[in-house]
Amino acid sequence: MKTEGLHHVTAFARDPQENLRFYTEVLGLRLVKKTVNFDDPGTYHFYFGNQNGDPGTIMTFFPFQGSGQGTVGKGQAGRVYFSVPKGSLSFWKERLEKNGLNLEEKTLFGEKGLIFDDTEDLPLAIMEDAKSGKSEKSEWTPDGISQYEAITGMKGVLLYSYDPQATIQLLTESFGYTKAAEEGQIVRLTSSATIGGVIDVHLHPEKRGVGGYGTVHHVAFRTTKEEQANWLPIIAENHLPSSEILDREYFTSIYFREKGGILFEIATDEPGFMTDETFDELGTSLKLPEWLEKHRQQITDILPEL
Repeated sequence: MKTEGLHHVTAFARDPQENLRFYTEVLGLRLVKKTVNFDDPGTYHFYFGNQNGDPGTIMTFFPFQGSGQGTVGKGQAGRVYFSVPKGSLSFWKERLEKNGLNLEEKTLFGEKGLIFDDTEDLPLAIMEDAKSGKSEKSEWTPDGISQYEAITGMKGVLLYSYDPQATIQLLTESFGYTKAAEEGQIVRLTSSATIGGVIDVHLHPEKRGVGGYGTVHHVAFRTTKEEQANWLPIIAENHLPSSEILDREYFTSIYFREKGGILFEIATDEPGFMTDETFDELGTSLKLPEWLEKHRQQITDILPEL
């Protein structure tokens, strides 16, 4: 069993309007689905991605209004890396600074990047694709961003684990990742995926993570409908309690917390985001699962207007 890399990353936000503005208007991602948190239908669940919301490009948010700020640390993904075409970093440096963000230019494992936090303090990075002339190109190019600069998806994540060696062991022995390099306090693991294929594990994180806006809730890995059930015994063999297979409308999911305290998900590529909207309609209306549809009026009365 090998995962094809990341499926999506889900984080907490506080202000739904600001979250929507930043990820669509500043980062230039597409809102591919606007729904609600199934466990708290009075809270939006936004899905951002490329033109189709393909696996490996998806960043999702629960914007809990009035929530407190979290602390990034152990038991969480500490930073999300977005990938951009080679040669576009100067464009992103200018664009992000114009939007008032403080940047750190950094080279990590030979790849140039910009380290920053979003406007609600979630740690992010924009990393230049190291493959000269072979960069993926995005077909979603909002005003001011061309295919030569647009974010192509997630490159990967940085994990802050309570037990880094156990996390590395799970990812290499059970998920099919390979240890590619070690630099300073960070071990880099890679998969065969062309996008979402990088997992960095910090060997000595200092703080204890506390949930709240500006932190990651969980990290999801890709699988298929046919293979998903095969992950259940693999998780059990690692002595990790898990959920059953749960229907999330646009994919099905298995959740478990690995030994380092980080919440992982195994999510299917299928059926995707065009089950209830056409390509042109993606993200334009509030979509509810069938079992919540009868409560639509009550839900829309609670949700803030966007």
